[in-house]
Amino acid sequence: MACIKLPPATFDATKPRYAARDWEHNGRWYRDKLKIQMWKDKVPQHIGKDGFSKAHLTDVSIEYLDEFIMETCRGEWMHLTNCICAVVVLLLNPLGVGLLFAFLILLGNMPFAVIQRYNRFRLQVLRKKRVRDLRAAAMETDPAPVSA
Repeated sequence: MACIKLPPATFDATKPRYAARDWEHNGRWYRDKLKIQMWKDKVPQHIGKDGFSKAHLTDVSIEYLDEFIMETCRGEWMHLTNCICAVVVLLLNPLGVGLLFAFLILLGNMPFAVIQRYNRFRLQVLRKKRVRDLRAAAMETDPAPVSA
């Protein structure tokens, strides 16, 4: 898979392609309109050799959350790139066959890309909360000296 060979910087969540669109309302659109929370855990997950499991959150450290967020970008990139094949299938086949297989390609990739976006928004909220909590804890254990 090409996405494994690409540098991690390719999947930087701060890039515009991974940013939330206004209509997504930071992921709420997926929950409210697609009811994603009802079906996202029912779709299969593929973890390659030495891959990163996205089935369950196993840590809440900032480093782990950053890696998880980057992996959601990688997964979204891969599934959306696969969708380009739908165009090729349409161009190389008779219309009926092309439409059928283009639909199947989209059906087999779009739900996974959507899940990656939805999870990334949720992880980014969690990351912000963890950063806030860590800063607050640091302030409690090492308060700044009060000047007289």
